[in-house]
Amino acid sequence: MLESTIPICHSFVFQKLLKNWAAHGINKDFGFSYESMTHDWSNNPVGRIRLLTQCRQLYTFSHACQIQPSDELHEILEPLFRFIITRYFVNERWIFSLNDDLSTKDTQSDAYAIAFVLLSFSHYYKVTQDDRALSYMKKTHRFLHEKMQSEAGGFYETYPVDDTQIRRQNPHMHLLEGYIAAYEVTQDDEYKKTIHSLLSLALEHFYDKKTNTLREFFTVDWKLDPQIGNQVEPGHHFEWVWLLYEANKIIPNTDHTDLAQQLWLTATRYGLAKNGGIYNQIDAETYLPIDTEKRIWPITEYLKAITVMPIGKEEKVDRLEKAIDFIQQHYLLPDGRWNEYLDEDNTPKTFPLPGTSSYHIFLGLTEVLRWSEHNNSHTI
Repeated sequence: MLESTIPICHSFVFQKLLKNWAAHGINKDFGFSYESMTHDWSNNPVGRIRLLTQCRQLYTFSHACQIQPSDELHEILEPLFRFIITRYFVNERWIFSLNDDLSTKDTQSDAYAIAFVLLSFSHYYKVTQDDRALSYMKKTHRFLHEKMQSEAGGFYETYPVDDTQIRRQNPHMHLLEGYIAAYEVTQDDEYKKTIHSLLSLALEHFYDKKTNTLREFFTVDWKLDPQIGNQVEPGHHFEWVWLLYEANKIIPNTDHTDLAQQLWLTATRYGLAKNGGIYNQIDAETYLPIDTEKRIWPITEYLKAITVMPIGKEEKVDRLEKAIDFIQQHYLLPDGRWNEYLDEDNTPKTFPLPGTSSYHIFLGLTEVLRWSEHNNSHTI
């Protein structure tokens, strides 16, 4: 069954999703990606155009060109990269968003968005060998460490710094992803040191040994937030599983792979709904669902986690088959569209196509393609 599914995954990503976003989701005059699209592939203005969205699109198209070279996708890259560095890099730092008319909207620097600068520029460099990307990555790294680093460890959410903000593991998870990519293309020891510090942060603060859960929300000194510290996300457990194994290729350490396996056990035991799909949120103390809706991204992260977990091939294939079948039955739509949300009963909610979600769909499905190819399950 998996063999017959692999070509369908490949076709959805390369012939439908990316092809349609390239044709309809990229502004041909300025080279940027629209923030959101309607289900008839028209621009859906939402009042802001985020750095995050531009970087996720740059990453996705750049990585896609590495897997399957395409002139159609390649021609998007440089104009999009140029738009990012000319519109969002202001006074030697990254700003958060523009208005729909491309004027400046929010001038804060956002750690979560900055993580995707590192990720996207790394992959853009792999395809283009454009040295500007490496220069901006180094400037980004220095800004993070000089302006956004916290004495308690990790990085603040935003700059200018507001130390009353709730601190989250999520930006740090994506910074780990960005730094892994940055190290892979540069072999820069400064990036490797940051990878190590982010892994230590996960072990020391994000992971709760008592409940075997990955906590999300904290005070400034990494104590659990008193209001929402119990809320955890199975999708982030799976995302960390994949990242911990990716990081282990750079800094081998059984503490990190042991953590990955604990997160896998918790998320597979309590995060998978009986009727399929993955809950958005569960309670870390009771393990009961808090948010029973099922956004698309958690199940794509589950796919990635399956591919790296050291479980038997039979179980791995069975989990992949069931998850991909659920995705195809409930999320993926004709012409590269998708359902962003399902309710508890797996009924799709009416919702446009966010420009940030194709990153998840692309990477989840292409990691399955990569695993399949390496394990000779199917040849594209």
